Amino acid sequence: MIELGPLAVEPLGRRHERATFSCGLPELDRYLTRQAGQDIRRRIAQVFVCTAGEAGAVLGFYTLSALSVQLASLPKQLSRKLPRHPVPCALIGRLAVDRSAKGHGLGRMLLTDAVKRTVAAGDTVAMHSLIVDAANSDARHLYESFGFVPLTDNPMRLFLPLGHAALRGHKK
Repeated sequence: MIELGPLAVEPLGRRHERATFSCGLPELDRYLTRQAGQDIRRRIAQVFVCTAGEAGAVLGFYTLSALSVQLASLPKQLSRKLPRHPVPCALIGRLAVDRSAKGHGLGRMLLTDAVKRTVAAGDTVAMHSLIVDAANSDARHLYESFGFVPLTDNPMRLFLPLGHAALRGHKK
């Protein structure tokens, strides 16, 4: 384990050291080192990174982008209250923590930051829910502890309606 100083979550920039990032999932490591910058430039996703103190080493990251989901993907008790067209949402496409920083609550911190940023953006651009694609069952359990619920057509894609409930944080 490493000693973490003050943590900051900010948009990915040139000063951030990405080459040493390793979360244990090669596709996420590769995304951060090879594709994240391109996605930002092409306005495909915004990438937010967590760093400690003045160091530029990335300890964790997540992506946010826009998405719409089909009404049929939402549970019936929710979908019957919505208009009959695709539902505007935000997507956490990727979320990962470096192996050296695991066990410090960075995953929860990054998820909380993503929820707060999405709720704030919802004051400008309407979004009904925050969607996330869980990479594995551990990730799915983390999202469920925040109140995310699986979509009806894909148990590894979960959603959190953005209302006052999204501001409550996570359940212990």
